[in-house]
Amino acid sequence: MTEEKIGFVEHYFDKIGVAAIKLTGSLKVGDKIHIKGHTTDLEQNIDSIQIEHATVPTADKGADIGVKVKDKVRQHDEVFKVVD
Repeated sequence: MTEEKIGFVEHYFDKIGVAAIKLTGSLKVGDKIHIKGHTTDLEQNIDSIQIEHATVPTADKGADIGVKVKDKVRQHDEVFKVVD
């Protein structure tokens, strides 16, 4: 199992549990991600992706997306896609 860096957390909305992520790679619903930072270590599957409040099945490099996360993440945490 390998990981490829696909972006970083720009902001975390704690009231709604959503991470705003700037993508440097592509991501689709169903992908597994790993968010890593100084105090963050979170793995989860992507259930939905939002771009400007619209739900989309995929997002490409350069997109600013919103993803619901199951735990707190922090600004500048790195986002990796887990590849089998």
